[in-house]
Amino acid sequence: MQNFDPEAGVAVARAADEFGTLQVVSSATLPNLEDIAAATERPKIYQLYIRGDWEWTKGMIDRAKQAGYQGLCITVDSAVYSRRERPMISRWSVDDTRNPQNREWQASVTWESIARMKDYCGLPFMLKGITTAEDAALAVEHGVDVIWVSNHGGRQLDHGLGTMDILLEITQVVGDKADIVVDGGVLRGTDILKALALGAKAVSIGKLQGWGLAAAGKDGVVRVLEILEEEMRVSMGLMGVTSVDQLTPARVCPAEATTLPHEMSAWVNMPGGRLV
Repeated sequence: MQNFDPEAGVAVARAADEFGTLQVVSSATLPNLEDIAAATERPKIYQLYIRGDWEWTKGMIDRAKQAGYQGLCITVDSAVYSRRERPMISRWSVDDTRNPQNREWQASVTWESIARMKDYCGLPFMLKGITTAEDAALAVEHGVDVIWVSNHGGRQLDHGLGTMDILLEITQVVGDKADIVVDGGVLRGTDILKALALGAKAVSIGKLQGWGLAAAGKDGVVRVLEILEEEMRVSMGLMGVTSVDQLTPARVCPAEATTLPHEMSAWVNMPGGRLV
């Protein structure tokens, strides 16, 4: 995030606090997790990429708990780092902005190690990167509190399904046994309404967060959130919906894509849908 604004994660923390929403802090985010946690008193969740053995993992969990994070999220969709051609074209490398990291540990994560981390941390526990109903069912069996449906922005597996394509089957399997978060190219308030109608409790934004941060730092991220809120309010009014509790799958119908998918598409790798 320091590519967008010098304050990086601290600016996002202050934006989330001002607007009144929850920040999830990736272990790849700068500055360090302690500085971001100290920036505001609003609850935060720590999202961990596994980059070491069990002792390393325990140390990171301990740091997050000591810093006051109120939940732990484990990333499970990056066992192998993908061939990301757009960054290659621009000659940008992850190592340009941080020290090289040992990615082999991420591939060693199993359901047994997930259970071990969940028991050790003793915090509300999320898994980010679930893309099948089968894995969602296994997550529920292992007592996961929040299932985060994500295909990593469509950057990991070529030709994988978009998150909105798989959301409904996952919500049907999970039921009320866990909450569901979804991401994957949320660009409009109507995107959020579609996700809520199909069973998600919340959405996560990455691209819009980066754009807001690059445009005007903390204030830019706040403005992004304000625009999304306004778009939701207007769309719900035009649909005759007065509460998000009234949003159901019946409010969404399939639709053909009006443009070919591209890097700025809403809902990566999927044709989209219409609100009714």
